[in-house]
Order: sequence, then C-alpha cells, then structure tokens
Amino acid sequence: MVKHATKARSSARLRSRPRPTWTFLSNHAHVLICMHADPNLAVREVAAKVGITERAVLRILSELEEEGYLKRKRVGRRNQYTFALDKRLRHPLEAHRKIKALLDLV
Repeated sequence: MVKHATKARSSARLRSRPRPTWTFLSNHAHVLICMHADPNLAVREVAAKVGITERAVLRILSELEEEGYLKRKRVGRRNQYTFALDKRLRHPLEAHRKIKALLDLV
C-alpha cells in the first residue's frame, strides 16, 4: 500500500512539472515506447502521454508501420501492435543497435 501511494505522489509531481523544451529521444521513440509498454493503448492515450496531437501519433504509427518497425492488427474497435524487435535503429550513430535495446533501456 505504501508503495502505491509513493508511486501516485511521484506520478503527480511529474505531471505538475512543465514539459521540457527538448528531450533526448524523438517523438517516434516516445510513441514506440508507449505502444510497446501497452500495445492496446488508444491513440488519444498515446498522444496525451507523449504530449503531441492524435494526428501526429497516427502519422508516426503509419511511418513506423511502413518501415516495418511494427505491425497493426485490428481487434474489435481497436488496433493492436506487434513490434519488430530485431530491426536496427535508423541513424548511423545508432544503427549498430536494435529496437529491442532501446525498449529494454527505457
């Protein structure tokens, strides 16, 4: 019970802080991380977590799907995503690493 209360307070503090003007990871990475943590999240939930519009999330998901980083499957009224964890990161400085390494890091 104490653990849950501590986590709730910590989460509330994070929400009350202003969003940083820049981050080390791109919105593509943030969307991928959110969707991997919970492949059943709705687009609006991902948008809220990442801090971007639903339209931007849809564009990013489409780009990730086009490049083979994830696959979409319709389940009822929602999409469910699976991930190509063995695909390499795209930037030349990171190309020696796979998506799995990024997701494991975060």
